Amino acid sequence: MSKPAKSKSAKHKKLDDFLFDDWIVKEYQRTEGFTALIILVSTSNLGVLPLRSTFTHVIGDELDWHHFSLLMRGANVLWDAVLLMPVTDENGGPIEDSKAAEELRLLEDRVNESRLVVNEGHFFDKWGRRMKVEEALAN
Repeated sequence: MSKPAKSKSAKHKKLDDFLFDDWIVKEYQRTEGFTALIILVSTSNLGVLPLRSTFTHVIGDELDWHHFSLLMRGANVLWDAVLLMPVTDENGGPIEDSKAAEELRLLEDRVNESRLVVNEGHFFDKWGRRMKVEEALAN
């Protein structure tokens, strides 16, 4: 079974790594490799609409936002935000492909049920800056 790649001070770490480029280096150093569950999102009209999803195994810290966003262009959708949920094997490192696919489907279901789930992971805008989804309140 895989586990979320989080620590007790994950909330504080999010403040320290506002940019994707900083986050991915710190996440890799902390985990020594992980699987990133990825959901590309549209945030138009103040909503959070999942568009496409995939996963990738992160086995180094050389990936920067520019190259990541180029890779995500292959999805052929106009996305303006991305949810990244890092998961690791019980012993650390990336998880098996079959497990990643299963965990991705579960994450998709959770995001479809509640958009606030994106705050459990790492949510970045199209420029690689961290974002947060706020609950909409009735007037």
